[in-house]
Amino acid sequence: MTWHGVLPILKKEFREIWRDPYTLSIALLLPVALLFLFAYALNLDVKDIPLAVVDLDHTPESRAYAQALVNTGKFVLAYRPDSPEEAEDLLDRGQAQVVLIIPGGFARALRRGETAQVQTLVDGTFPTSARVVRAYVDAVNDAFLAELAGERLAALQAVDRHLTAPAVVAIPQVRYNPAMRSESFIVPGLIGVLLMAFPPLLAALAIVREKEHGSIQQIFVSPLRPWAFIVGKLLPYLLIAFGELALILLAARYWFRVPLQGSLALFLLASIPYAVSTVAIGLLVSTLTRTQVAAMLLALVLTMMPSFLFSGFMFPIFTMPIAMQVYAYLFPARYYTKITYDVFLKGVGWEVWWPQLVVLTAYTLVILVLAVWRFRKRVG
Repeated sequence: MTWHGVLPILKKEFREIWRDPYTLSIALLLPVALLFLFAYALNLDVKDIPLAVVDLDHTPESRAYAQALVNTGKFVLAYRPDSPEEAEDLLDRGQAQVVLIIPGGFARALRRGETAQVQTLVDGTFPTSARVVRAYVDAVNDAFLAELAGERLAALQAVDRHLTAPAVVAIPQVRYNPAMRSESFIVPGLIGVLLMAFPPLLAALAIVREKEHGSIQQIFVSPLRPWAFIVGKLLPYLLIAFGELALILLAARYWFRVPLQGSLALFLLASIPYAVSTVAIGLLVSTLTRTQVAAMLLALVLTMMPSFLFSGFMFPIFTMPIAMQVYAYLFPARYYTKITYDVFLKGVGWEVWWPQLVVLTAYTLVILVLAVWRFRKRVG
């Protein structure tokens, strides 16, 4: 096996790329532009929630309860309707996302030690946001009850010093992303998605373009081995893929301030088989299609769409039906996204994510073998 046949293909491909700086600049800068677009558009933080409060009790306790929601910084007290009907109309019109109805007798029930009920109406048009809003309301309610219980305990202890605090106090702690910043989750997840978008497309178009122009016939009649042609086509776009990765990492670290808890060197090492797999998929697509339009459509179906849906970036895989969870194993973005989150957020090393790396490497080898086999079959 000799590499002499690879060099002419390699030089030719670099020359073609250099002659088209417009495409090269798009290939490098468009992923960064999409990173900014998705990172801001897919923000999972729910804030500035329009709140309408119907206070039918008009007591310090009712005002304190409503103010507790506003003090979180998540809600904006936008309306104070006089009746529940007016508040529901605001909800229907989309002017309020949450309605808090405090009935009369709220303070009296609290003073008697009875259960005081309030009603919260949440706009469930967007279920994800609605669940977050409900969690906010529940957290505020729990905090209000804890403060009230503490005041009551202090008052009782003033009378009876033998009374003690509750035996169990739950203290929640968020690991890996304690500030729960959306950017710390979205930006690392986008790395695998964006790498799966452009390198395979460029690699596929590079060969299909030669098919359309007829220049690939010279390859078919030459003594060049199929593997040499595939490798010669793969390496330039592999370098482009790592150029995209470098720009994305710089934006993630210095613009979005996403912490990198683990080893950058290990992450780059793990990125090699993934980057190779993305380009290899494009080369495989080029052996299955004859036109650039068909190559673009097939590459889109096989790369970017599955990387969004089945990588664990947009939707947790464990929440999917079993059939879809099994289907997700067919896509390399699933394994790479797991490695990315482990390195960026958890700071763990290869001793944790080596199974994903092994599967990713095996996947890459299989795709490369298929691409060479398909090209050899076409030559024959």
